[in-house]
Amino acid sequence: MANILVVDDELGIRDLLSEILNDEGHQVELAENAAQARAARARARPDLVLLDIWMPDTDGVTLLKEWSSSGLLTMPVIMMSGHATIDTAVEATKIGAMAFLEKPITLQKLLKAVEQGLTKSAGRKPVGPNAAAHPVDLTVEAAMTGGALPIAVDMGPQPTQSFMLEKPLRDARDEFEKAYFEFHLAKEGGSMTRVAEKTGLERTHLYRKLKQLGVDLTRGKRG
Repeated sequence: MANILVVDDELGIRDLLSEILNDEGHQVELAENAAQARAARARARPDLVLLDIWMPDTDGVTLLKEWSSSGLLTMPVIMMSGHATIDTAVEATKIGAMAFLEKPITLQKLLKAVEQGLTKSAGRKPVGPNAAAHPVDLTVEAAMTGGALPIAVDMGPQPTQSFMLEKPLRDARDEFEKAYFEFHLAKEGGSMTRVAEKTGLERTHLYRKLKQLGVDLTRGKRG
């Protein structure tokens, strides 16, 4: 179990990430702005930080730079944004961010990035502004990760499947629902937001449903 700090000014994103990370066994601290993030960093000493770039008071890159210059960047930081440019991503990498997640954040990429960040957390030294940047690719995420989050592609669940009907109703229903959600997760590239819209479920309820059905949420992006 790790202590993870989630910094985002959007309540829905904080709640969703907290729900997912708590279910994975982690302890989660929440902050909606840079002031709260500073206090949580001093109080909880997180093992990893998920940091939004665009916030109303102090943006995430500025906060990252502040931590780096003061020697407080002793934990892996994963940046998050739906509107970042490659220049912003490269700047954050030079300061010391280890990865970047584009919103809407897919479940597979979130869990993979957190797993890799926590692996690097042990024995991590403070990162200064002269840290080497990852090579820049065509996307913001690639610019930040330098290929750190490889995606395995397979055929994934197929739209037409057969089910054994000589089962109790509950078992047959669960089997169908699992196949249904696996198909839509594969079709939408693991995006919880798009699957929630497609299926008409609220994201937190959708996540709980997937866990209940035993859907493999850590599997790589499917074709």
